[in-house]
Amino acid sequence: VEGAMLVTLDGLPLASALPQGADEDRVAAMAAAALSMGARTTAELRRGSLQQMLVKGDSGYIVIISAGTDTVLAAISNGEAKLGMILYEMKIAARDLARELG
Repeated sequence: VEGAMLVTLDGLPLASALPQGADEDRVAAMAAAALSMGARTTAELRRGSLQQMLVKGDSGYIVIISAGTDTVLAAISNGEAKLGMILYEMKIAARDLARELG
């Protein structure tokens, strides 16, 4: 994992460790918007509640998941990362964050 961020559903950053040069506020807003759009899409297509979003680019992955009812956890990795392990660790982290944040 090359970076991670905890964001409110309104797109405000709560905590982040992003690569140098990344605009924290912009990334926070985009992560919250992406999760919102994914949730609406899964609802419209009757696929249940959104579990996670995966974006794959030429240079790696962006994984976005809910961390409770009011926060979003996003992580970025290079293309060589073990995606299954990242998803597993993010689910655990999201569950723990949701419990801590109430």
